[in-house]
Amino acid sequence: MSRPQDDQLFSPKNPSSLDRRDFLQMSLGSVAVASVGALPTWADAPVSTPTSETLVATLYRSLTEKQREHITFAFDHPLRQKVDNNWHITKYHNKDLFTPDQQAMVREIFLGLHSEQYAQSVLEQVAHDSGEPGLGDCAVAFFGTPGQGEGRFEFVLTGRHVTRRCDGDSVEGAAFGGPIFYGHAAASFTEKPDHPGNIYWYQAVRANEVFQMLDGKQRKQALIKKASPKERGTATVKLSGRTEGLAGIPVGELSPDQKAETRKVIADVLAPYRQRDVDETLKLIDRAGFDNLSMAFYQKDDLGDDGVWDIWRIEGPTAIMYFRGAPHVHAWIHVADRPTEKVTT
Repeated sequence: MSRPQDDQLFSPKNPSSLDRRDFLQMSLGSVAVASVGALPTWADAPVSTPTSETLVATLYRSLTEKQREHITFAFDHPLRQKVDNNWHITKYHNKDLFTPDQQAMVREIFLGLHSEQYAQSVLEQVAHDSGEPGLGDCAVAFFGTPGQGEGRFEFVLTGRHVTRRCDGDSVEGAAFGGPIFYGHAAASFTEKPDHPGNIYWYQAVRANEVFQMLDGKQRKQALIKKASPKERGTATVKLSGRTEGLAGIPVGELSPDQKAETRKVIADVLAPYRQRDVDETLKLIDRAGFDNLSMAFYQKDDLGDDGVWDIWRIEGPTAIMYFRGAPHVHAWIHVADRPTEKVTT
């Protein structure tokens, strides 16, 4: 895809290096100046670290009219609900569209959506897989109008092996504001069986610990010999609403210690993300019934034929966590309070 060239619109320079706290305060102050012409009297007061939602509003207010033409949409636009493993929500990549300060704000929004333990590693993963520093090769879109009292909004960031959302809880009953995607091709497109350097492989290690706890009959039920479900963009994580007939072994049939280990798998899947999104996800899963989940492992595409299953899936009536570790890691999360009514491709 060719990228647009417009010297009046785009500023492809890399963001300058700033202390994170200094940058956040400077960004908020700059928008205040642009909005009212002078710093208000409270400008010298201590500034707490803004949330990703605050920065989304700040970034939105900083957009020029031309920028808004390309990346802002009505809240109910069908594009908001889309997800894929390698896509750009608009054709305007961050490094081409945004000023250095705006690019730095996008970076801070992204970091704020993740836990302190994993934020930097995930940022480096996106840079590695996209081939560009930071989030320069990603693309973002705004839906609705961010900002206090402005109504519903959602910020969506996309690229290779990344879809993240920030909605300020505008999307009721949807963890993360909708489906997200993460992945990593650490050393090569087809990774070795132990996935050296892959920052997400620990999740599969934990899932396989559940499999090792199963007895022979349970393993036969949990292990699917046919091919795993195909990746089909948004349809990959369509929520069926079903509590019966799901692939694998129902969690409700597991022993208490096996259930506890399954909860640890879910905790590991959610570990890279900020606590408020983790809490909402777990609440929605429990509301639909933890015992209504089912866990499946897929024998096909077992890298190295080592019996450490690279592909596995946890699914419930309104939850999907789908981990595909072959040829490299692709992973999907969609958790909500109701089945998917329709899928926009």
